[in-house]
Amino acid sequence: MYACSSLTGETLVRRAVCLCHRPEIHAVTRRIDADLTRRGFVAGMAASVAALGLPFKARAQATPAPPRSTLFTNVRVFDGRSASLRDGLHVLVEGNRIKSIAGGTPATPEGAQRIDCGGRVMMPGLIDAHWHALFAALPLPVLLQGNIGYIHLAGSAEAERTLQRGFTTVRDLGGPVFAFKQAIDEGLIPGPRIYPCGAMITGSGGHGDLRPLSDVPRTPGVQGFTERTGAASIVDGPDEIRMRVREQLTQGASQIKIVGGGGVSSPRTPLDLTTLSEVEVRAAAEVAKDWNTYITVHAYASNTVQRAINAGAACVEHAHLMDDATARLMADKGVWLSTQPFLSDEDTGRLPGPSMASAQQLFGATDGLYKLAKKYKIKTAFGSDMLFSPALAQRQGIMLTHLTRWYSNSEILAMATSGNAQLLGLSGPRNPYPGKLGVIEEGAFADLLLVDGNPLDNIALLATPQTSLLVIMKDGKVHKNTLKT
Repeated sequence: MYACSSLTGETLVRRAVCLCHRPEIHAVTRRIDADLTRRGFVAGMAASVAALGLPFKARAQATPAPPRSTLFTNVRVFDGRSASLRDGLHVLVEGNRIKSIAGGTPATPEGAQRIDCGGRVMMPGLIDAHWHALFAALPLPVLLQGNIGYIHLAGSAEAERTLQRGFTTVRDLGGPVFAFKQAIDEGLIPGPRIYPCGAMITGSGGHGDLRPLSDVPRTPGVQGFTERTGAASIVDGPDEIRMRVREQLTQGASQIKIVGGGGVSSPRTPLDLTTLSEVEVRAAAEVAKDWNTYITVHAYASNTVQRAINAGAACVEHAHLMDDATARLMADKGVWLSTQPFLSDEDTGRLPGPSMASAQQLFGATDGLYKLAKKYKIKTAFGSDMLFSPALAQRQGIMLTHLTRWYSNSEILAMATSGNAQLLGLSGPRNPYPGKLGVIEEGAFADLLLVDGNPLDNIALLATPQTSLLVIMKDGKVHKNTLKT
């Protein structure tokens, strides 16, 4: 992979300056070529770098540290909860936390950068409760056949774009993102905080089972590409689902994604399907409870949603086809609804064959879903669930504006900040970022957006982040600033 030729002897001595011909590099090549699966690549790269005597975290250590503190002056604050702004404030950030919020204009602390916000609105960073960091911007054929290294590189570019759209935190609902998350956390690449599920866990023939039909029937113990890379785990029976859930938790999952029924992007699984038994879903919920976290279940049809609730799910994804009785059950049990305002094929792209039929069913049910959520006061989270297209991924903020059909601007902003943060908090001690997210208050994480305009009056500002967001700060580090410092 890395050697440009196979030179030996005197020729190699004469070209000693070319590192391609060092024996250590050939050892690296053999290691990486041997296995480019998720496990082999990560483990092989770590071992190879160690063999060369290089520090594995050298790049992370070289990342410049953020200033000790940042003072934002002359700012109006939407705190993530209130329906109105607080005017004439300054916000002091120390390290990665908000140190103080007060009126007036204090002296700038020594060594701090000072940003005059000119009376603009500051709000918490946005949170997307249903995102796929590695799947959002790549076509499905590439994901199914592509090189895992390329997939991660493409995901890195999309992670930075996600952050530049103002989404400082995402809950990743399926994908091999554990090493990817670590790279963001260590500063190797810019991107949002990630609450990872790891592989989505599906039954044979379920929404997450994207095997070619040539691989059917399934041979126990033999994994296909999506399983080897950690994108999905196919299970049949409670014992197998327990094992796969434990594997994701062992790798660092903050919560678990269970695929309980059919889906739009899988042409062989219409929305009415229920693909896991209650015993299987309950087995997953019990393991998650033992680990002091929770499962969220992908489900559209009423019986699929009810099965998830009865089996102990703390959250249901989508649920567009649920009826009145199911919505009432969800509210009575205090189960979260994490869903998306899909309205037309502008939100999904033109899908082939059966997937388009499922999408049309989805579009027609969205209005009724949100009306039921409001009727029964269901705890509702915002997620965009953009998949398989860089053009669709750019609509992340546009999806948020769709909610104006059912909610006020202040309700939408609270849902996508402090509300979604409450859902993230269900991961308890498995929370990878223990602390306050989605709010602007003392002691909270310094994930902040400065908006050129008032989103409480005009939520559409968040649909044009390239011009509307003047400052983007995540974890106390400024990732965008078009103002003078």
